[in-house]
Amino acid sequence: RHRHKEKWAATAPRIPSARLALHHFDANYSLHLKELWPSVRASLLCEQKYGALLNNFSSADYVTQELELLDATDFVSEASQKLQWETMTQAETSPLLCASVSSNIKCYTFPRGDITRFRPARPDTLGILDYYLMDAASILPVLALNVQPGDFVLDLCAAPGGKTLALLQTGICGHVAANDASISRTKRLYQILHSYVPKEVREIVSVTSYDGRDWEQLEGGTFHKAKLLLPQVLVDVPCTTDRHSVMEEDNNIFHKRRTKERQMLPMLQLQLLMAGILAAKPGGKVVYSTCSLSPLQNEYVVERAIEIAETQFNISIQAEDLSHFRTLFQDTFSFFSDCRMGELVLPHLTANFGPMYFCKLHRM
Repeated sequence: RHRHKEKWAATAPRIPSARLALHHFDANYSLHLKELWPSVRASLLCEQKYGALLNNFSSADYVTQELELLDATDFVSEASQKLQWETMTQAETSPLLCASVSSNIKCYTFPRGDITRFRPARPDTLGILDYYLMDAASILPVLALNVQPGDFVLDLCAAPGGKTLALLQTGICGHVAANDASISRTKRLYQILHSYVPKEVREIVSVTSYDGRDWEQLEGGTFHKAKLLLPQVLVDVPCTTDRHSVMEEDNNIFHKRRTKERQMLPMLQLQLLMAGILAAKPGGKVVYSTCSLSPLQNEYVVERAIEIAETQFNISIQAEDLSHFRTLFQDTFSFFSDCRMGELVLPHLTANFGPMYFCKLHRM
């Protein structure tokens, strides 16, 4: 009669966050991706494929030969060659002719179906690491931004630093403002810069830890002081990080304590994109990106931002057709063909990169 009664709330087994994420994706992405979802689902649950972003600041000149001996290829260079061939063989104007692929960014990947792992990065004689391992699809938003010599570039949500590093590999940025609201993640960004970038190049990078939503109030004058005609803005927003969510319990946004935070993500993403649009002067370009398959975090956010820019700020925004990326990079990535706006890299068992959504906007 006096036996202790267990409290079910405390003793019932918790459903792992990764399983909750998978249940959520099964319910939503099966409707969005339809017959593609089983393949994408299997890919998300398999080991991710990486690319090796070659560090142009490293003096380790053996790396290219080493990677090519392993049958890895620079997919950016291959796309550039394909673009040149298209330009030579097509008499009429096509979207391909408008594409621009930076020849300074070099990212090596293994062929489709090849699951070889890259060795860890090694330092050169000055301690600068020879390459940076990252999801190769993360290079695409940087290529879409298409920075020009002397551009002032704002990377609004920069940590952990892969895209900032890719921007610096172009060798033509006038200044890079790398911002991230998280102080702990900004520390990781500092580490990346110190491991990969020489001191004299780091001088063109300013690292800040502002809430990106408030950028216009905090740093709005920077663009005008710089007197640059075409500021470029990269808005790589926090998202459900789908691959991480189905594979890892640590820092998983599907943890029950983070339910409210997850539900508010599209609002946060919209606010960050609006901050990016407001930071760009007329004529400037903004690239929005996520590592999620969710249309609520992708096209819907972009469409709503365009609407708000027009109705509340009288700013005209034009979305650029990026379908040429599908043609240029189809040998490396698997693309979703039904995006209403922008492009989406789908994880695929033979090319297990992504997910990566990216959309380019012009402020008119």
